[in-house]
Amino acid sequence: MKPRQRDYLDLGVSMARTGVLGYGGGPSVIPLIRHDAVKRYQWLSDEEFGEILALANALPGPIATKMAAYLGYKHRGTWGAVYSVVMHIFPSVLAMLLLLSAVNFLAGSRVVQGMIAGVSPVIAVMLGGMAYEFAKKGIKGLGITAGILFMLLALLLLEVFQVHPALVIVLFLGYGAVHYRAVARLRRKRKQDQEGGSP
Repeated sequence: MKPRQRDYLDLGVSMARTGVLGYGGGPSVIPLIRHDAVKRYQWLSDEEFGEILALANALPGPIATKMAAYLGYKHRGTWGAVYSVVMHIFPSVLAMLLLLSAVNFLAGSRVVQGMIAGVSPVIAVMLGGMAYEFAKKGIKGLGITAGILFMLLALLLLEVFQVHPALVIVLFLGYGAVHYRAVARLRRKRKQDQEGGSP
């Protein structure tokens, strides 16, 4: 199989799989997309995935389709983005069409309610694992004290003050840009001081 065909096949299989297994929308889909994009196929680094996830959260619309579009575009340009989104949503659209006639029965079914109850803890664990990985990277970049303080601040803004997640993301992105520039400037100054002080 040619590399281009293989790329499309991998992208299609990945997006269809995440579309099928991502029960419940964004919270369950994102860890699945991260696993495929970062670990299985290595299309993105963990850092790039975190940055794109933050930007996608700040934009309107379903998070999963935005991530699918980005992966397709990065991999195969505009047609890759279209293909990726179609492959991601196709299983859900097909399932909706097939199950539409039985929706009233399924809504009151104890079996379906039990399935939902059984899936919820799995989604919680998947999100917890992803949050732990991002927390480790945040602490590594900011230091343990600043990292924990920022996590607590984000929790406070989101859960206590009910600030919209997009605003919190923009606020932290702005701080990150300022922090990065300040650290880079400090390093340059130290390097210049060392070079000026050396004989």
